[in-house]
This record gives sequence, structure tokens and C-alpha cells, in this order.
Amino acid sequence: MARGRFAPTPSGDLHLGNLRTALVAWLFARGSGSEFVLRVEDLDPDTTTTGFAVRQLQQLRAIGIDWDGEVVHQSQRRPRHQAALAELERRDLVYPCYCTRREIRQAVRAPHSRPGYPGTCRNLDTAARRRLESEGRRPALRLRSTGLEIRFEDELAGSVGAPVDDVVVRRNDGIVAYNLAVVVDDADQGVEMVVRGDDLIAATPAQIVLAGALAITPPRYAHVPLALGPGGARLAKRDGAVTLSDLAAGGYDPAAVRALLAWSLGLSERGEPVTMDDLIDRFDPAAIPRDPWTVEADILAPSEPTASDG
Repeated sequence: MARGRFAPTPSGDLHLGNLRTALVAWLFARGSGSEFVLRVEDLDPDTTTTGFAVRQLQQLRAIGIDWDGEVVHQSQRRPRHQAALAELERRDLVYPCYCTRREIRQAVRAPHSRPGYPGTCRNLDTAARRRLESEGRRPALRLRSTGLEIRFEDELAGSVGAPVDDVVVRRNDGIVAYNLAVVVDDADQGVEMVVRGDDLIAATPAQIVLAGALAITPPRYAHVPLALGPGGARLAKRDGAVTLSDLAAGGYDPAAVRALLAWSLGLSERGEPVTMDDLIDRFDPAAIPRDPWTVEADILAPSEPTASDG
């Protein structure tokens, strides 16, 4: 058994791709008889709202996803994040970075530059740091990485590896970065299996390094292929009816959306009504499609439902 989680960012309504990933995460946990917890990743007040957080929970419940315990809000966990940051500072595993995004882009385009952050601020002395701060620059904090490749075995993607860059662990506005917050929060919630979209697979090696630096055992990972729009780009509002409310206007009730998601995962025939218990009985991680799900245009412009509560 492996305790799982879903951790959406409340910056909008959940769309078909988000709901599909949430369903897979829930099935990994419930299918093994384990607990499933929920976390709202609302660290950034500029891009997240309480209203969307409430609506996202309603949308998960509507398709049948439940969870154990209270919902954790990342924004209420800043003291834990700061403690982890202090530990990294104590061990000299981070350094201040004063670079702007424009300066980093220019440095990366230079001949013979290395991929990722070029290390401009890695070895600045005290005088150089004071000069930059006197210009009004507020530093971010970056991980002092070894640059070595970190490999892990993903439950869906197989063997994955990449060198770890000097990733940001605290932004220059003082907000702890996602890569650090997610490591601390997953550990504190007892998460043993992280199931999420495969757009986050590249961030995983750095998170494994941060976990090691904080004496945290990394969870297992399963990165779910994304949902794409008819044109092959990542599914988005521009593609049409992508949220529960949009789909309801075209005749898809939550049970029909659940059936659609089950079909996309190879767990049912198209249009076949399914319960959550049905999906638990049928769930086999080995059978999950390894390619992205391209959502057809007729789904995004529905005229009639494809399933009902039956």
C-alpha cells in the first residue's frame, strides 16, 4: 500500500486533463487499499484564489473522488517551509542569486554556456553581493547543486534521469518555491506515491536531491501523460468545453465525464456507465496508456451525453 495525494493549484476550474490525473492518483491509492489525501497548493497569492479552491474540491467530489482527513492548504504551512529553508542555509546548500530572467536568458544563449542556470551568482563574494543589493536587487535563493544526473524509476514512464540544475528554492519576493514546498509537504502528509502530470517529470530529480538534503525518503512517482487538445497542444480553455460546467451545458453530467475519463484510461468502453468501485476493480497501472490523450473535437463541443447515472 502507498498513501497517495492530489495537489491542485487553485488558479482556475479543473479541466478534463486535471480530473483525469486526479482520478489516476485516486485509483493508485484506493486500488491498493491505501489512504488518499488532498492538498491545495496556494502559495502564490497573485495567481490563486480561495474561490477556485472551493470549486475544485466540489469538482473532484462531483466525479466521485473522496479523500481522507482535512484538506491541507500550502499557504498555511509557511513556517515548515521556512524551517526547511533554514536547514539548507545552515548546511551551505543554497546561495543568493540576483539575476533577472532576462540576464539568465542572455547568458544561456551565449556560446559554450551550459543548459539551465549558468551559475552567475554561485561564487559571488560579500562585496559583490552588497553592491547588487545596494542597486535594489532582492535575491532569490538557489540550490547549490552538484550537477550530477539523478535517476529514478517512474511507475509509468520507466527509468528517468537528468542532471540537477541550481533550481530556485525561494523566490526573490520571499515565497518558497514549489520544488521545496512540495517536498516538505509530501513528507509531512506521509505521501508515499506522487501521481501527477508528466509536465512535472523534469522537476523530479531536483526534488529527490532536496529530499535527500532534508533527510526525507523520496516517494515513488507516477507521471501521467497529459491531455491534449485537437490541435496537439496542451488542453486549455481555448479548446472548448473542458471543465465540468462547460461540459454540463452540452449534456455531460459528472457521471458521463467520469465515464469519458475511464474510457480514456482504457478502463471502460466508450459511453459505458461506470462507478468508482467498478474502476477500482478494473484498475491496472500497467494498462494505463503511455501516450498523451488527444481529446477529440466532438467531446469539446458536445451535443448529447455519452453516459448517465444509469
